Amino acid sequence: MRYTAEAVSLGHPDKTADYISSFILDRLIEQDPYIKYAVEVMVKDNTVILGGEVSFPIETLPIQDYVEQALRAIGYDERYAGIWGKHALDITKVRVVNLIGSQSQEIHQGVQQNGWGDQGVFVGYACQGEGFLNPELYLAKKLNRALYDKARHSDNLGLDIKTQITLAPDGHIEQAIVAIPMLTPKDLTDFIVEILGQKPDKLIVNGTGAYTTHSSIADCGITGRKLACDFYSTACPIGGGSPWTKDPSKADLTLNLYARKLALDYLKDNDACFVYLSSCIGRAELPSAVITTIKGTEKHSMDLDIHKKPTEIIEELGLRKPIFADLCWNGIPAFGVKNA
Repeated sequence: MRYTAEAVSLGHPDKTADYISSFILDRLIEQDPYIKYAVEVMVKDNTVILGGEVSFPIETLPIQDYVEQALRAIGYDERYAGIWGKHALDITKVRVVNLIGSQSQEIHQGVQQNGWGDQGVFVGYACQGEGFLNPELYLAKKLNRALYDKARHSDNLGLDIKTQITLAPDGHIEQAIVAIPMLTPKDLTDFIVEILGQKPDKLIVNGTGAYTTHSSIADCGITGRKLACDFYSTACPIGGGSPWTKDPSKADLTLNLYARKLALDYLKDNDACFVYLSSCIGRAELPSAVITTIKGTEKHSMDLDIHKKPTEIIEELGLRKPIFADLCWNGIPAFGVKNA
């Protein structure tokens, strides 16, 4: 069988939206480690729309400054605007529409009783190999990061990057597809081959023939639309919602991360490990917790006995710190993996 996986950079408008929300969450956690936060973001042209709920006097926050700081951290700064002009998001023209309100008191009271802030299902995955990740996704992410780092220091390459890797049945790279903005066409073959460690049978760079207009000028960005890239591609079911727009009391964030940690813990000498968790809003106990390990042709499943309260899992994972912008960039598969 052939396996394909895709990765996107922070400059992709959907990931830009994710990153803005995570960046703002970090700023609030610096002020209140127990902040309750759920903020979605949409980016179109040079307008950023924020909508959601927080347990903080939102009118006291410099939201415009936070948004601009996040965009500069991605690389959409004044220098970039000067190079790309009308072809990309322009930091000097950014307008923020703030529709953030207060968290529901009914949700708040359940969380205050040490229950989860949402219900849902969550899946963690780990396998043997680089980054304990399926190789096609590992390579797509590796290439994407390298191209993004190169673009950050380029006057010709843009930040809105997609990479896609297809592995043949024997594991070699059958096809690599790259979309990267260019003001002037440039052959990136040698660089791509160096990063991948082998020459793909087929390499396509900018399949439409030209790619100049990009970011939110070419595409509307919305939080939570790149979960396959953020999680495990097609190697594993995607459970829950987007983790990048929520504080740790939300199961979409914490139980997705915890499922990945458990998968890594139980992988040991197995080929792959899957962890399935579920939650109930306002309650601490998990309705289900199941682990499945695969070794060769053998598959084994069992129930996990988890009695930890949300606050215990949050503390165990160290989620009271401003780490969410970095997590957003690296994705859940990097969680718990050193030098990922």
